[in-house]
Amino acid sequence: MSAEGLVEVVLPGKVEPEGLQIRHGAVPTPGPGEVVIRMEATGVSFAEQQMRRGKYFDQPPFPFVPGYDLVGTVLAAGDGVEPGLLGTRIAALTKIGGWSSHLVVEAADVVPVPDGVRAADAEAFVINGLTAWQMLHRKARVRSGQTVLVLGANGGVGSVLTQFARLAGVRVIGTASARHHDALREQGVTPIDYRTEDVAARVRELAPGGVDAVFDHVGGSGIVDSWRLLAPGGSLVGYGSASTRDDEGSKQLPVLKLLGRIWLWNALPNGRSASFFNTWAGRSLSRSRFRARTRADLTQVFAALQRGDVVPRIAARLPLTSAAEAMRLAESGTVVGKIVLTP
Repeated sequence: MSAEGLVEVVLPGKVEPEGLQIRHGAVPTPGPGEVVIRMEATGVSFAEQQMRRGKYFDQPPFPFVPGYDLVGTVLAAGDGVEPGLLGTRIAALTKIGGWSSHLVVEAADVVPVPDGVRAADAEAFVINGLTAWQMLHRKARVRSGQTVLVLGANGGVGSVLTQFARLAGVRVIGTASARHHDALREQGVTPIDYRTEDVAARVRELAPGGVDAVFDHVGGSGIVDSWRLLAPGGSLVGYGSASTRDDEGSKQLPVLKLLGRIWLWNALPNGRSASFFNTWAGRSLSRSRFRARTRADLTQVFAALQRGDVVPRIAARLPLTSAAEAMRLAESGTVVGKIVLTP
C-alpha cells in the first residue's frame, strides 16, 4: 500500500520514561469501514502518565501503544468508506494507539479538521478541548455572568477550560503556581497560588456566596474543599485524581472513592450537584449517540479555534521517537500547554 514504514512507541510495563520502546513494522491495511491515518500530531496527556505507572482506571494489559488522540491525514480507506475522506485531515480519539506513525481507526470515529488549522494546533484541542467544552456546557451548563473555579488553570485541560469559560462570559478564578499568574491575568483570570495561599479562604474572599462551578482534576481528600466552595445550585465536576498519581496500590480505588463521595453528595437535599467527567461515558450504551455527540462538540471546538476565539498553547514539539523526553517534560510540571509529538 505504501513505501512508508510503521513507527510506534510501546509501553512494555511499569517503566520510567526511558523504558518506552520504539517498534518498526509494516503500515497496516484498513478493513471494511476503516481508514488508515498517517499521524501528523499526537500528544502527551495525563492519561499516559497514569498508564506508565499502571494507574489509569481502565488501561489494557501491558504491552501496548499509548496515545489518547491524534490528528492526521487519511491515507487509505476500506470497503464502505466515503471516498471523499481520502487525503483529508482529521482528528480522532483513540484512548490508546495514538503514538504511532500510522494507525487504523473506524471511519465513523474521525472528525474533520477545518481548513487553515495546523495539525499541532488542532491536536492541542482534541482531548483537552473536548473535555473542557463538555464539562462546561454539558456537565456544569455554565451561563454568562457566573463565576467558576478552575484548579490547575495553566494545565493542559485547565488552560483550554479557562479560555472557553471566558468566551462564554464567565468569571474565572484559577489556581496555579506564581510563575503562571501574569499569563492568567492577561486572559482575564484571577489567579491564586495554591502553594502559598489558603485556596478556600481566598476563593471565599473573591466569591463570598460561593462559586457556580468547580473543575477539579486533583481528586483525593481535597475534593471536599471544592464541594464546600459551591454556591447553592452550584456544580462540582471532577475529572481526574492527580493527587494519587504516585500512590502505590489499586488504580480503581481512588476513582471508586471519588464516585462514592459524589453519589453521597448528590443524595443530599442541598440543590448542589457533583459529577465525575469521563470522555467515554455512554459509548458502550450507544456507539452512534456517542459518535454524534463527540463530532458535534469537537466541531464546535475546532470552529472556535479556526475563528481565533481560542489560542493553542503548545509547550513543545518533539519527534515521536523522543517520546521518553516528552513524557519527562510533561511530568516535570514546568510547562504550560500541550506537548505535541510529530512523526
